[in-house]
Amino acid sequence: MEKPNAPACKRNREPILAVLRKHFADRHQVLEIGSGTGQHAVYFAAALPQLNWQCSDRAESLPGIRLWLDEAALPNTPAPLVLDVGGHWPAQRYDAVFSANTLHIMAWDEVETLFARLPQVTTDNALLAIYGPFNKQGHYTSDSNAAFDQWLKARGEHMGIRDAEAVDALALAAGFHLIDDITMPANNRCRVWQRR
Repeated sequence: MEKPNAPACKRNREPILAVLRKHFADRHQVLEIGSGTGQHAVYFAAALPQLNWQCSDRAESLPGIRLWLDEAALPNTPAPLVLDVGGHWPAQRYDAVFSANTLHIMAWDEVETLFARLPQVTTDNALLAIYGPFNKQGHYTSDSNAAFDQWLKARGEHMGIRDAEAVDALALAAGFHLIDDITMPANNRCRVWQRR
């Protein structure tokens, strides 16, 4: 099996790392939800050695993630966990959670479940950083995002770019308050919440 490769990871990893350097500087245990290929994990874990970076994803993604982790052989990337938001969640608590390009490929009820389950895996002051495209007040923020949303819906009716305000409401209900909203390349955002 060849290592899976997502070209977008190489394009967006530097801008995301800049956000993580700022917000995760005092963090120790990170749960990445939806690690995908594992490329982000090895890049961020190498650049931020104070973080124990825990990958997780659905079972079918884990073999590819393991290939990236095994090749990098970093001391701060434990074996990836199976995590389907509607299923079993880890027992450990984390002081940071990261997810990239996941909310728009999940069904909305899965997004709701993800946020509802966060309190059981996070510490009282945990940070949550989510990267990806967001709509503002029901409107696309660019023509490229509108085209991307149409492409997503053609792949599956359950997919679609999420409204920032709707996601903020889910976060708030779980005890997470928005503390930063950073403009990223290619009409993406990196939004950061803190649990209080």
